[in-house]
Amino acid sequence: MVNTQATESRRELNAIYEVSKTLASSLDVSKTFREALNYLLHAFDWRRAFVVLAEPDGVLRGLCAVGLTREEHQRLQFKSGEGIVGRVYANGIQVIIPDVHSEPLFLNRTGGGDQSPGVSVAMLVTPIHSDRRTVGVLAVDCLNPDLRRGFSNDLQLLKMVSTLMGQALRLHRSVSAAHDSMQDEVRRMGKVLKPNQQIDQVVGISKPMQQVFNQVHQVAPARTTVLLRGESGTGKEVIARAIHNLSPRKREAFVRVNCAALTESLLESELFGHEKGSFTGAQGQRKGRFEMSHGGTLFLDEIGDISASFQAKLLRVLQEREFERVGGSTVVKVDVRLILATNRNLERMVQAGEFRADLYYRINVVSIQLPPLRERRDDIPAMAQLFLERFNHENARTTRFSPGAMRVLTSCYWPGNVRELENCVERTATMAHEDIITDLAFPCKENRCLTQVLHHIEREDAVRPARLSEIPIEEVAMPPTPTPTPAAPAPQSVALDADPADSSALADPSSSAQAADGKPEGERERLIWAMERCGWVQAKAARLLKISPRQMGYALQKNGIEVRKF
Repeated sequence: MVNTQATESRRELNAIYEVSKTLASSLDVSKTFREALNYLLHAFDWRRAFVVLAEPDGVLRGLCAVGLTREEHQRLQFKSGEGIVGRVYANGIQVIIPDVHSEPLFLNRTGGGDQSPGVSVAMLVTPIHSDRRTVGVLAVDCLNPDLRRGFSNDLQLLKMVSTLMGQALRLHRSVSAAHDSMQDEVRRMGKVLKPNQQIDQVVGISKPMQQVFNQVHQVAPARTTVLLRGESGTGKEVIARAIHNLSPRKREAFVRVNCAALTESLLESELFGHEKGSFTGAQGQRKGRFEMSHGGTLFLDEIGDISASFQAKLLRVLQEREFERVGGSTVVKVDVRLILATNRNLERMVQAGEFRADLYYRINVVSIQLPPLRERRDDIPAMAQLFLERFNHENARTTRFSPGAMRVLTSCYWPGNVRELENCVERTATMAHEDIITDLAFPCKENRCLTQVLHHIEREDAVRPARLSEIPIEEVAMPPTPTPTPAAPAPQSVALDADPADSSALADPSSSAQAADGKPEGERERLIWAMERCGWVQAKAARLLKISPRQMGYALQKNGIEVRKF
């Protein structure tokens, strides 16, 4: 008997230790409470458990549960004094219900009483106190077949667990309050110390964005042409609108044209307009975007994607501020402030003869470089919160980020910049099962990130749209049958023993042609190098090594290289 009591006491002591360690591991109370309940259910053969917390409207709603389905969890709502849970919350005392079937106050809201017909189910309920007031309720149920089991020890254990939970809640709320107070102070000081360093609809407290804001406020009052540069998704159009809204032309039109979305003929008609009968379908005179933005601002996006012939037409308009409509002879003069944007490397295009040097000098009067999101990580929490609040408003949700989730967002590479961040927040919030988004809610935690393959692409430029003619397509020809020579050295290549026709898949790494291409020597090293360069996509790596995908697959298998899955 003494050994049994000692064993039981040791088990309860271990349970308190594990629960306290779990609750102290994170400030995400939903996660830690659920882990603690899961441990208790396995250690003491309890069947189900849940925690409900009082919200500002006085209703008790489920924070976490173990052993309940998602639908049952959503039904965890009690008013103060309603049912057993509501009574415990209102009175602040523990209760034991030996058999819920014979208890009139049992509401059976989650259907727990119907899961074991003919067997008595006991329920243990204890309040959770914090700052000398009841803030929630902890409840567990377990089978009680013979109605003779005593639950005094279990109830005492639950009382200690609820005390630890109350302390965790108090710590969480104090840290949250301090964080909110700090954020409010940061925002207040930002407004006091830097009243001219903010732009409407743009989040930016980081140093790179503050430099951008300085340039925007400096250039906005002038009529000078502005060139916005940066990767796709960095917010060039938003900055262009900000320049317009801060300029003396803010009451006039702001007209936007995406040059990459139109063919040369359509772009000419779109910008300059056309006369009646100038082409099939032109049934009347139509003003172009230059005329529509007279007195205001014209924003030409993706200026690096226009053709060489249209560059000459655009140069004349930029120099003379006059043009003729398509099919017309009348000169039209306009007063337009031009803002242009590109994610292309214009300097390299000028060197390659793809972009006119005179047009480059004409548009590159004042250049503003927008930093990628990975270089302004201080802005990520505020931007993510803004996108989440927008999602909650549009979908009537109350989703919020846990500290762990925010750490995941701030540590991502973000090749797609702000556009990718907004997409990630909306996707994760949509698929979240609870109101708190944890770090495990993101697909990247399970190697399912939709853009992870882009993280491995080495690019000197931004992520730019490639035209079909610019996509390199290499045909991998079958290697010629080598002429046997006695003095020929044995090739250091991928020897495909299963297919003799593919025995020369990779050329000798010691040859002068390959020594100059920067590829590592050794068959296995070259394979790993190619796979890493191509984001572990076998087909791309095969093209890089100028071998067939079949040869690539066999070479990987032969060298024992495990292909990473994203």
